[in-house]
Amino acid sequence: MRILEEACAQLTMKFEVLFPHLDERQRRLLMAAEARALGHGGVRAVARAASMSETTVRKGVSELEAGEEPLGRVRRPGGGRKRVADLDPGLRPALLTLVEPDERGDPMSPLRWTVKSTRTLARELARTGHKVSADTVADLLREEGFSLQANAKTIEGSQHPDRDAQFRYLNEQARDHRDAGQPVISVDTKKKELVGEFKNNGLQWRPAADPAPVNVHDFADPRLGKAVPYGIYDLAANTGWVNVGTDHDTAAFAVESIRRWWCGQGRAAYPQATRLLVTADAGGSNGYRTRAWKLELARLAAETGLTITVCHLPPGTSKWNKIEHRLFSHITMNWRGRPLTSHEVIVNSIAATTTRTGLRVKAALDTNSYPIGVKIGDAEMAALPLTRHAFHADWNYALHPQTRPAIPAARAPQAADTQWDQALLTDPSLTGMPRQQLDNLTTMLAPDGDTQRGRPPRLTFPEQVLATVLHLRVALAAEPLAVLFASSRTAMHRTLLKNRRLLEAQGITIPPAKTPPASLTVLQARVLALTGDTSIKIKTPC
Repeated sequence: MRILEEACAQLTMKFEVLFPHLDERQRRLLMAAEARALGHGGVRAVARAASMSETTVRKGVSELEAGEEPLGRVRRPGGGRKRVADLDPGLRPALLTLVEPDERGDPMSPLRWTVKSTRTLARELARTGHKVSADTVADLLREEGFSLQANAKTIEGSQHPDRDAQFRYLNEQARDHRDAGQPVISVDTKKKELVGEFKNNGLQWRPAADPAPVNVHDFADPRLGKAVPYGIYDLAANTGWVNVGTDHDTAAFAVESIRRWWCGQGRAAYPQATRLLVTADAGGSNGYRTRAWKLELARLAAETGLTITVCHLPPGTSKWNKIEHRLFSHITMNWRGRPLTSHEVIVNSIAATTTRTGLRVKAALDTNSYPIGVKIGDAEMAALPLTRHAFHADWNYALHPQTRPAIPAARAPQAADTQWDQALLTDPSLTGMPRQQLDNLTTMLAPDGDTQRGRPPRLTFPEQVLATVLHLRVALAAEPLAVLFASSRTAMHRTLLKNRRLLEAQGITIPPAKTPPASLTVLQARVLALTGDTSIKIKTPC
C-alpha cells in the first residue's frame, strides 16, 4: 500500500510537469500507460494523481489496447460541443433577415435605420429567441459571403446622349489648338479650405505620440475665413497656376484667375498666341449657363486680343476634367496631414507641389472683393462678341477680342424706327411662302413644339416658327433674330435648335433663298436702330 502511495506521489509530480505540454488525447494516453504499468488498482491511483476521473483513464486504456494509428487531431470527427448554428436551425435565416431588411425583412424593422454592428445584431437575435454572441454573428456573416464594406461612388445617374460626342469634339478642339501652338488650359475651383488650426485629412511623419494639435470643432475663424483656390492647368506645358481667393467664388473671380495666369505665365510661354482654349466644368462659377462668365471672358478677350474658345465638359463628368487628377490631387497629397494655419501656408504649400513627371505650380493670394448676385441683362448679353459653334452651341462658343459700343439706356427713335412694321417679318419675300402657308406650318408643328416646360418661353410658338423659317430661308443668325424678336441670344438659339429638329422629324425642308431679298436692308437698319451695334451683320443683296 505504501508503495502505491509513493508511486502516486511520483506520478503527481510527473503529471504536473508534462500535462501543460500535452493536448487532451496525449494526456489520456500517458495516464493509460502509467495505469497499465501499475497493474491492479492502477486506474484508480493514476486518476487520483492526475485529479481526473477514472472514466477518462479507462478511455485512454481502451485507446492504447485498440492499437489505433495516430489521429492527427485531438478529438475524433464530430467530437466536441456542437455549433450554435447547428443546434439552432432558425438562427441563420433570422440573421439574414436582419441584415437584408430591404429584400427579405420587415420594412418597419427598427434595425433598418441603425448601424448593423455584430453586437447590435446579436442583441436583436437574442430578443427574438436566438441566443448568440457577437463573434459568432461575425463568423456566420463571413460564411454567408458578407464583409465590412464602405459606400462606393459608382452610380452616375442619367447620361447625356451627347456626352461621348462632346468629349470627342473637345479633344478635337484641343488637338487643333496644340498643333497650332496655341494654349489650352483646364480650369476649375478646388474645394474651399478652412484657414486656421483645423484638422486636415492625411498623415505625415512626426515624433511619436506628438500629433499636431488642432481645433475640436470645424467652425470657420471669422478673422481668417476660408481660402478659395481657383486653378489653371496648362495641358501642353504641364504647369499649374492657382489663384487663392479670400472672398466669393464668382465668375469675375474665375476670369480674374485666368487673367493673372495669362499675365504671369501664359503670355511668356505663348508670345505668338492669338487664340486660347478653355476647358471647364458645366457648372459653378465657370458654368455654361452663367452669363457673368461669358461677360467677363469677353472683357478678357478685349484686353488680351485673344479669341477665347470655351468647351465645357458634359454635365456630371467633372471628375474627368484634366485639372482634377493632374493638379488638384497632387496639391492635396502635398499638404495632407498639415493644418492650413494661414493663407501664406496655403499659397506656399501649393507652390511647393511637384511631381516626378515635371509638374510645376505657381500660386498667388487674391484679396480682392468679388460680390455675388450680379445680374446681367439681355441687352448686355446680346452685345457680347460671342460666336456659338455649330455642335452643341450651349457648351461650345468663342469670345472675340473686338470691343463693342455700350448699349445706351435710352435713345431717340431713328428714321428706321418710324418705318418699321413687325408684319414685315412675315413678308413672303423673306419667308419664301404665303402667310397662309406659314400659318399652316405653325399649326402642323404645334402639337409637338408648342409645349411649355420649366420657365415660360419669351416668344409665342408662331414667333418661334417664323424665326426658324427666317433663319433657314435667309440665313439670319440667332443674334440679329434675338434683336428683332426682343428675345435673348440664348433663348433664340434654343428655339432654332428645337424647331429645326421638329422640321427634320416631319420631313419638312425650308430651301434657302437663291438671292437675298431686298427687304433685308430694312432688317439691318432695324437691328442698328435697336442696338447701335454695326458689328451685327445681316446679309444684304449684292
